[in-house]
Amino acid sequence: MAIARRLEWYLERTGVWFEVLPHPHSETSLQTAREARIPANRLAKPVLLEDEDGYLLAVLPATRRVDVDRLSHALHRKLELASEDEIGSLFPDCEAGAMPPLGMAYQVPIVFDDALFALPDVYFEAGDHEDVVHMHGCDFCALLEGWHHGPLSLPS
Repeated sequence: MAIARRLEWYLERTGVWFEVLPHPHSETSLQTAREARIPANRLAKPVLLEDEDGYLLAVLPATRRVDVDRLSHALHRKLELASEDEIGSLFPDCEAGAMPPLGMAYQVPIVFDDALFALPDVYFEAGDHEDVVHMHGCDFCALLEGWHHGPLSLPS
């Protein structure tokens, strides 16, 4: 598959530099980092959450896990993990478990962890289990500009 069409369209429209890097098949974020031979803390991992107000994509390093209670409290929402079926309907051009962290390409609002600010390079799933997108950290952060952020994760 290489890269999800909608993601590719979004990235090309923004004009940021990026490259797609193939790797052996993987199932989890940490396995993706190992197979792609990239530092796991530089792999941006999305977690889809929901409540009665709708969906929210939390983006954090693969080495961390989202603190749903802290995030719910900070946003005054009652967030919980979304189901695999819901993920599939929101990210139809992506394989299950391989959605990219750029929810704005899919009309899904995002919130991101401050740990992503200091990274020189960022990698993330391209929409399948055999490719990652690589871009400069400053470009990734520029794409996230204007979205809510904070310390929303815990060590895994």
